Amino acid sequence: MPDDLAFLSLTEAVRRIRSGDLSPVKYTQALLDRIAAHDGQLDSFLRVLDDGALEGAALAELAVKNGETLGPLHGVPFALKDIVDVAGLPTTAQSQILAQQPPKTDHAAVTAKLHDAGGILLGKTATHEFAIGGPSFDLPWPPARNPWNLARYPGGSSSGSGAAVAAGLVPMAIGTDTGGSVRNPATACGIVGMKPTYGRVSRRGVFPLSFSLDHVGPMTRTVADNALMLNVIAGHDPGDPGSANLPTPDFTADLDKGVDGLSIGVIRHFHNRDMTAEPAMAQALEDALVVLSDLGADISEIETAPLGDFATCNRIILLSEAYAIHRNWLKTRPEDYSESFLERILPGAFLSANDYVDALRLRRKLTASFNRTISGLDGVIAVSAMDAAFAIDDAEEIALKYPRQARTPFNLTGNPALAIPTGFNDDGMPLAMQIVGKQFDEATIYRIAADYEVATDWHLRRPPI
Repeated sequence: MPDDLAFLSLTEAVRRIRSGDLSPVKYTQALLDRIAAHDGQLDSFLRVLDDGALEGAALAELAVKNGETLGPLHGVPFALKDIVDVAGLPTTAQSQILAQQPPKTDHAAVTAKLHDAGGILLGKTATHEFAIGGPSFDLPWPPARNPWNLARYPGGSSSGSGAAVAAGLVPMAIGTDTGGSVRNPATACGIVGMKPTYGRVSRRGVFPLSFSLDHVGPMTRTVADNALMLNVIAGHDPGDPGSANLPTPDFTADLDKGVDGLSIGVIRHFHNRDMTAEPAMAQALEDALVVLSDLGADISEIETAPLGDFATCNRIILLSEAYAIHRNWLKTRPEDYSESFLERILPGAFLSANDYVDALRLRRKLTASFNRTISGLDGVIAVSAMDAAFAIDDAEEIALKYPRQARTPFNLTGNPALAIPTGFNDDGMPLAMQIVGKQFDEATIYRIAADYEVATDWHLRRPPI
């Protein structure tokens, strides 16, 4: 498959399909061929829907011939992390626990929105077991690998979505983010991943990890693609008790307005005092700040609560809620979980009600303090990970480096946060930063990210696969 199709942007694919310059059938078949050629190495897909995808593509092609538009994603394939329900398919969460579950009877809210927008489901992607386990080799399916280096970790838990998008197997995918699981694979694989504001995107039909921390978000190769995808999946859903009943703006409207005159804060203490980032990651952030400053942004350093305060609070809430979800299976089917999952989840059994309530109280304080700190800013920059992608089969390195990140604060506060590539280290592995915004102001994050993206070429680099 030629790279000009494999790495065609979502927005360009939509334009070409609508104009009749690109056949949805040809495009979908080319992506399926690329999956067949390369995913045996990546293991990014758990299930590929060859026949169903081609049937959807044929309907999209017929609509073009009849002068009809199916929606903003007309004829473009997408992938879903396998904790997201699709009617007629099982949701396995990459676990033996659900491996024999019957097919779902209804679409998840995000699945329905993508389908109704004219998107074509290409398949279900790999995840960590129940979106928390880690890269495990004792599950029914192997873990996904990083397309920049197959011996490296692709980030988690939306690992398959990140790897598939980065490798040009699909132009867009859905991930979920409870402690950074959209932004982690986006960082490790060199793509764009948005954790929207808590409540912006419905979680109905998505297997929960932590009810009060879970987010659903888009993963793409460019900022414009990501904004377009969020346009489709955002919106109030009375079926999700956490869904916000607010208007949904056009997230693509301000992409070309630039950062000139915007005030952007930078949180350096996350990576130079609270933890120490690898030099390349820290330098990439500083280089990005120079780019934004040269584009006209006013950069200032800010201080928040220590990273450890956010991380501990997030961990107590996540483990308390996750253990509650799994407690019955843990009693009756513990042998069906992976070792990695059990190591992560079982500490939740020893947390008390006092621990949980105290964490909820601290969460309110940390959230209020952070939002006061950024009240006069248009956006905030911080590192995403302290390290680039590491070895996928080195348990000691995984245990050491997996927690070395600065993403959990924004699951706790609920603020929108986007990971975007900022370069590569000497090993050729992607580097990234986060752009964080005020509650429900994803549009300004996209504005900042788009101007930075235009001024750099990191999004144009391609993995060797």
